[in-house]
Amino acid sequence: MPQPKFYEVDVPIHRTDQQLHGLHVFTGQATSPSEALARAHQAYDAALAARKAGLANPGRHDGGWTASGVRDGWEPDWWAAKAGVWSNPYSWTGQNDFEL
Repeated sequence: MPQPKFYEVDVPIHRTDQQLHGLHVFTGQATSPSEALARAHQAYDAALAARKAGLANPGRHDGGWTASGVRDGWEPDWWAAKAGVWSNPYSWTGQNDFEL
């Protein structure tokens, strides 16, 4: 079985009553991009359900997935979502060299 990696899922969002667009970013552990997308979607659905019920955000799910900043009037476009292994550009252990 593959080892979990840290993934990023970028989901385009748009405001339903205005011409505003943005991006909701999710991060957490998964074993594949498709699992990452499913976990991000589950975290979003749980946060949205809690918000509609007047409850607090349910917090982190297994693997660190959560959805903070869920707001009324913003709709995610899950069909256009992209998932990939997360790469921290500021990691001291990565292969990315940079100067401060």
